[in-house]
Amino acid sequence: MKTAIIIGAGVAGIASAIRLAVQGYAVEVLEANAYPGGKLSTFDLTGANGAYRFDAGPSLFTMPHLVDELFALAGKNPADYFEYIRLDETCRYYWDDATRLTAWADQNRFAEETEAIFNEPAEHLLSHLRDSALKYNVTEKLFLHRSLHKVSTWLNRDALRGYLNLPRLGVFGTMNGANEQRFRHPKLVQLFNRYATYNGSDPYQTPATLNIIPHLEYNIGAFFPVRGMVSITNSLVKLAEDLGVTFRFNTRVTEIVTEGKRVVGVVSGESSSAKKADLVITNMDVVSTFRRLLPHARQPERILRQPKSSSGLIFYWGIKREFSELGLHNIFFSNDYRAEFTSLFQQNDLYDDPTVYLNITSKHKPDDAPPGCENWFILLNAPNNTGQDWDAIIARARQNVIQKLSHNLGVDVGSLIETETVLDPRSIESRTSSSQGALYGNSSNNRFAAFLRHANFSPEFSNLYFVGGSVHPGGGIPLCLLSAKIATQLASSQ
Repeated sequence: MKTAIIIGAGVAGIASAIRLAVQGYAVEVLEANAYPGGKLSTFDLTGANGAYRFDAGPSLFTMPHLVDELFALAGKNPADYFEYIRLDETCRYYWDDATRLTAWADQNRFAEETEAIFNEPAEHLLSHLRDSALKYNVTEKLFLHRSLHKVSTWLNRDALRGYLNLPRLGVFGTMNGANEQRFRHPKLVQLFNRYATYNGSDPYQTPATLNIIPHLEYNIGAFFPVRGMVSITNSLVKLAEDLGVTFRFNTRVTEIVTEGKRVVGVVSGESSSAKKADLVITNMDVVSTFRRLLPHARQPERILRQPKSSSGLIFYWGIKREFSELGLHNIFFSNDYRAEFTSLFQQNDLYDDPTVYLNITSKHKPDDAPPGCENWFILLNAPNNTGQDWDAIIARARQNVIQKLSHNLGVDVGSLIETETVLDPRSIESRTSSSQGALYGNSSNNRFAAFLRHANFSPEFSNLYFVGGSVHPGGGIPLCLLSAKIATQLASSQ
């Protein structure tokens, strides 16, 4: 039986293990942390009123069929492992001038609301979502399901369709430019500009092609796992174990061992001898993989030195009150979005009037907070780690967030916090090996960004593959799952 080692139990690593096990490999997953999931993990905080549960990282679930696909591939019923619901609303939006808007899953209802509140013709929004669907349908099979680094990708019917629709993909314009052409009201432009943050980019620089992202929420849908986001991780780990995959936690890989043009295994922990394998897949950040595990290999400097995406600053607060006006997903917008992104990407600093994302899973999973309380996951777009004084930034940001939320909710939010902890770019970097704490690998702030991510295979070693948010096709749960699909398909064809 062929053997495979997966470095890292992030969602892409777990998905790769499942796919290889289905192919007949004996698979071991080596994870440096004591838990699986990487950013997609969980923890509890205890306050005076009881325990609060938090999902540590990703809070939005889209494209659930990519998770279901793994169970179907293994001949299992997804419902036996994993349960989720489709949300009736995708997000609630707030502006400091008391404007509020609910983005409904029903497109017509959403369009009617934007027309009522912003006097923006409903057809503008519906047209935008149709355009988003077109961009996605043209690019999906070409960019998301195939390696961009194989000639065969560019010589097929899907590629031809892409060439023919190139002018409609927005490659040569920016997301903000396209949205300003589409919408009359600046608040609606701002709302759709925020989708650049889904891969850590700047809407004033990133190509308008990324206007495919709203398609995932509004045309496919936003979903909620009934046992929390971590249940994605837990269900996939259970599936992998049922297929015979072995997970070894607290096991840090220190070297990928090579002989000639092949990888022969890895060294982990305190052992100096290599653990042998016919195939190695690394779910570790590509920069860390090369710098730490493959220092003797040829370094793809052009890719490794690309500017990194934004990071995040997360406050986890146990709040001793419930707010009926808040939903599962909430956005409190900055009054000057362009200035916020200038601060983020050009000044490497957090803007003093930040856009605040507030996620409250206890809205749908009440046992995540004590009775009468809520678990607040507050995410701010933050610069990646370049040595800033993060303690000072965190203190300043905490004050600004409390001020903004208190203004919008009409209550002193600071007095309601009974327990808290913080995750910043430094701790993201140390816990997940993400270069500079970047959440999505390389930045997508230029039209060639898709081609400046590392391939899902090694051009130097015939049996080494790469998955996760730092390589093709990008960051976020859906793209990480697709990276596993691409890498294991390439491996099976060798």
